Amino acid sequence: MQKIKVYKFGGGSVQDATGVRQLENIITRQEIPVVVIISAIGKTTNLMEKIVATYQAGNSTEMEMHIQQLLQNHKAIAQDLLPGNSVITAAIDMIEMSLRAQLSQNPTDNYDYDYDRIVSHGELLSTALISTYLNLKGIENEWLDARQLIQTDDSFREAHVDWKTTTPAIRNRIDAGINERKTKFFVTQGFIGGTATGETVTLGREGSDYTAAIFGFALQATEVVIWKDVPGLFNADPKIYPDAIKLDEIPYEEAIELSYYGASIIHPKTLKPLQNKQIPLLVKPFFFPEEPGSVISSSSLINPTPSLIFKKNQILISIFPKDFSFIAVQNLSEIFNILSQYRLKINLMQNSALSFSICLDNHWDRVEPALKELKVKYKVKYNDKVELATIRHYTEDSVAKIVADKEVLVEQKNRTTIQMVLKD
Repeated sequence: MQKIKVYKFGGGSVQDATGVRQLENIITRQEIPVVVIISAIGKTTNLMEKIVATYQAGNSTEMEMHIQQLLQNHKAIAQDLLPGNSVITAAIDMIEMSLRAQLSQNPTDNYDYDYDRIVSHGELLSTALISTYLNLKGIENEWLDARQLIQTDDSFREAHVDWKTTTPAIRNRIDAGINERKTKFFVTQGFIGGTATGETVTLGREGSDYTAAIFGFALQATEVVIWKDVPGLFNADPKIYPDAIKLDEIPYEEAIELSYYGASIIHPKTLKPLQNKQIPLLVKPFFFPEEPGSVISSSSLINPTPSLIFKKNQILISIFPKDFSFIAVQNLSEIFNILSQYRLKINLMQNSALSFSICLDNHWDRVEPALKELKVKYKVKYNDKVELATIRHYTEDSVAKIVADKEVLVEQKNRTTIQMVLKD
């Protein structure tokens, strides 16, 4: 199989013309073909979510204001890249037509369905802009529609990949480009896919990393590189802890643990496909591409440095039987079914004889109806605005560092990891 790399660029990297030129600089250094995965630029996804909200509310005036801001943001970058060029503007106009066609339809009663078919235009815009720019600069590339290659089920906003269909679709498309048309660069969208019936889906927030892993797996890439505005992976957020330590090399298993607990630099679903094919994942600094960054691979190296992970905007829910009976397996089954129904993921759970406590991301639009259903059979209490702190390879000093001046509501620990629900 042809050697190939997969590069993923986040929205913060390509939020302006300087970023797009740096992307150009990075990919044109490569000697083998590269698949370029690009997120929506800057804060586009947040803007797209405002468009969805005003669309569903029937507020056409405010919706149009957001659309104009969206188009202005992209056309300003195009103007900065190639002043007066109408070809990039025409590419943006084509995506605008698709967006307006979706918005001309009446909203459905399925918010997640509407969300996916509208918000996905953020990635379509960024890739249309950048692919067209590269072609105009003589860097020939093929723009690929990820919705036609990554096939999924219809779990809107968090779709599951059909690997048996997706893998050959990607491989055949890229092989044809390389072998028949001598294409070296391919540009496609992160975050989005499509169902067998042609509906647009998204892969979950931060799903562009996952897209890179999907392409890497399908193509048996030599490496997958996620380009960030940081030097690599750290044991803590350097914006919070200036003394954070860069982790040069991490085994897949350790990185999977970190991502499971919420390390924000890696999407939780990204690592497993790469581990299955033993494809190294590199996290490298966007503006310093010569720097080594961090490597996640099959290394057996164990780094004992404590890693600090924080999940904010959490809700701690405690559930009690109304008749003061014990929490039994049947109760847990009922509770888990309700959580599954509302697609709520447990970040921590703890049970006693008379209660069952869980810590969740506070997606209130899902949490509220789940609470109402739980209250039919159970007594329910909750604390919102709490924070879940996790320390891998914890020490007494690292624990003391994060609990200072905070109330610990729940604590769990094993040999390597401690988790605490904290309240200011």
